[in-house]
Amino acid sequence: MSLSLPDCREMDSADPLARHRDAFALPERIIYLDGNSLGALPKLAAQRVHDVISRQWGQDLIKSWNLHDWIGAPARVGGKIARLIGAKPNEVMAADSTSLNVFKTLHAALRLRPDRRIILSDEANFPTDLYMAQGLAELLGSSHEIRIVPLDRIATALTEEIAVLMLTEVDYRTGRLHDMAALTKAAHDKRAIALWDLAHSAGAFPVDLNGCGADFAVGCGYKYLNGGPGAPAFIFVAERWHDTAEQPLFGWMGHEAPFAFDLDYRPRPGIHRFLVGTPPILSLTALEAGLDLFADVDLADLRRKSGALGDLFIALVEQELPGSGLVLASPRKAAERGSQVSFRHPEGYPIMQALIARGVIGDFRAPDILRFGLAPLYVSFADIWNAVAHLKAVMAGMEWQRPEFRRRAAVT
Repeated sequence: MSLSLPDCREMDSADPLARHRDAFALPERIIYLDGNSLGALPKLAAQRVHDVISRQWGQDLIKSWNLHDWIGAPARVGGKIARLIGAKPNEVMAADSTSLNVFKTLHAALRLRPDRRIILSDEANFPTDLYMAQGLAELLGSSHEIRIVPLDRIATALTEEIAVLMLTEVDYRTGRLHDMAALTKAAHDKRAIALWDLAHSAGAFPVDLNGCGADFAVGCGYKYLNGGPGAPAFIFVAERWHDTAEQPLFGWMGHEAPFAFDLDYRPRPGIHRFLVGTPPILSLTALEAGLDLFADVDLADLRRKSGALGDLFIALVEQELPGSGLVLASPRKAAERGSQVSFRHPEGYPIMQALIARGVIGDFRAPDILRFGLAPLYVSFADIWNAVAHLKAVMAGMEWQRPEFRRRAAVT
């Protein structure tokens, strides 16, 4: 069956999420397919941050910690994330960066299995998670080991010597989706702790941490949650570990009585002990505005649209660009991928730069991946048609051969 632009517009007219597009400040003549790297700006975020700057900070000054509940922001924002990831509100905090939260949760997980020394991960994991694991292992001494295996060997590599299974649910390059429930169960069958990175999951499709029995999870706020560049990350600790999990960064916001100013550290009860420093109120405000856009979103609709956008992208590339050299890198089945579609091409970098020059913004991941993020709240089916039309023109006209598209920028 041949697909056309009217077909895509008909899909948009039937889309229950289409009304959310107007909540974002999307530039004219731009097709934004990079929400898996930086989400678009919610109009509400600009309004709220302005209010915090001009009224709360500008007029109420330090009184705002109580008057406007700045002090409660990490828990309040975490509670809004909880719904999207299948957690209880008291199991999630918005705090720090994903990398720091990996460090905290990984250390806590290792302390829960003191008789074991091996962290298991896969070779497709996001590098910063592996870097943090390497740094922690070095800090702990030569007794700890990071074991990295191919994707298809994770289950068989789970042995009685593994302390922690640390995985990212969605492969950041290809969008391949791990079976969280099956792998968490496999880890628990060997008494290993399961730690998940949800950076490319939260806000793209529903996650069920408690349904899967996950122990710890982390994720960032600036991708599908639309919290803005460098937005605070989040941390999940299953309630069953609240009384026993210990993290190594003793900060005053994790103290049992932060305003008693005791010289000795005593951790707060529950997940609050995973806080460290003073909450960044401006960025938490922007993140909370992004999260509020999900308040009336049916998460099943989110998943259906996520899959449909990807299916359409794949179908249109194969329909419009046969023989182009673009090779599908993502799983073909929607149930096996996150909310992105990736293609391989030896000239992936200049092709993406040529697309960006045309107003189609995706990104490139070495060595040869063109990556297109499909944020269900604001990407339309017509966007997909138009993006593929531009891609077809780039390939047909060999636009990517222009010298300016071959110069590597600092951020790809």
